[in-house]
Amino acid sequence: MTSGTATGPEAGAAATITCLSQAEAAARLEAIAGRTGGDQMAAAAASVEAILEQVRREGDQALLELSERFDGVRPEPLRIPAERLAEAWDACDPQLREALELAHRRILEFHRRQLPADLDVQGPHGERLGRRWRPVERAGLYVPGGRAAYPSTVLMNAVPATVAGVQRLVMVTPPGPGGDPNPTVLAAAHLAGIEEIYRVGGAQAVAALAYGTESIPRVDVISGPGNLYVTLAKKAVYGRVAIDSLAGPSEVLVIADHTARVDQVAADLLAQAEHDPLAAAILLTTSAELAAALPEALEQQLAGHPRAGITRTAIRDWGLVVVCDDLDTAAALSDRFAPEHLELLVEDPESLAGRIQHAGAIFMGPYTPEAVGDYLAGPNHTLPTSGTARFAGALSVETFLRHTSLIRFNRQALEATGAAVITLAESEGLHSHAESVRRRLEG
Repeated sequence: MTSGTATGPEAGAAATITCLSQAEAAARLEAIAGRTGGDQMAAAAASVEAILEQVRREGDQALLELSERFDGVRPEPLRIPAERLAEAWDACDPQLREALELAHRRILEFHRRQLPADLDVQGPHGERLGRRWRPVERAGLYVPGGRAAYPSTVLMNAVPATVAGVQRLVMVTPPGPGGDPNPTVLAAAHLAGIEEIYRVGGAQAVAALAYGTESIPRVDVISGPGNLYVTLAKKAVYGRVAIDSLAGPSEVLVIADHTARVDQVAADLLAQAEHDPLAAAILLTTSAELAAALPEALEQQLAGHPRAGITRTAIRDWGLVVVCDDLDTAAALSDRFAPEHLELLVEDPESLAGRIQHAGAIFMGPYTPEAVGDYLAGPNHTLPTSGTARFAGALSVETFLRHTSLIRFNRQALEATGAAVITLAESEGLHSHAESVRRRLEG
């Protein structure tokens, strides 16, 4: 078991991955979780603030200019005609259409089960207490472009919003080199029932959704992952609109024992590393033999890999292997990291899953690669990253709902509780709060 540093991201560089002891692992995991901080974050935040202000002031004109600057395309008109979405669906390869339909059906069936029920409770004195759920009126769906096309992200955002009952879905996605987004993304949007799509991405798209422009309406919720600039823009506009989460670069943590196949472990680590140079791929294993065999398995699968440069950079910079004394130690280290995706390639995955406290999604057993969750298992693939699984969960139907409390007291209920309300109000020095109850009791 060795560690080293690759000479660069080029396709011929060695597929080295850092190997550490248990004692060293916790600090390295903390560094990986915080990999998007520092000077890069400060500089990006300043740039995002300028972009937001420009869009707020100049509207559509700013979107055109910023798209031309960052994407090399001036997307006029901003909105994609609805007939182009149907054309993209019709032009789809039949096998791809079938796969999209299967994914859409499974995601829809799972998310329909998430709808919360209204609450209606009768209190001990005849009062009625409740909670009522209603959808937001407009949802903004951000679908990234750039290094890859993500029709799966279209489905994972549109389905919960549709199930929630949102009436107006507004999708934004970066223009491609020819001006239009990826045709499979448009086909997925057509399948999901999205009719309003704008060819704009980056922080400027988030600004348009938050502030509104001449063409793009202001929304109530913005969902969907993006790069650092998109994430910082969502953070900056939160409070003006709701957001789903602040998603960072993707990550997978695999816990494996002696039953795991090294080729499957390597494939699953590379499946995250190919997303982004900042993607993290971590293996915690009780098998020293597996750890020792991993570098060669990675190298074999990287030979001729179409995204070898990105993947090697991620493995070199954010890859990690730790040999653990036992699975309890591996589970404790995993909980400390709180991974977005957690794979359990162990003899008894269900038992180990019961010991895990913090993870965005848990994939159990050798036939459950993380890729099935990305595309069609059913649960949402938009998950908490960078340790936020300690307090956050996946995108869901509730992301697009808000709840209202319902309270109705009768005289009996007020008489039974009013004295306590008056006492509490007076303890806070709020005279009129107490008086509002007292006058009803005296009337």
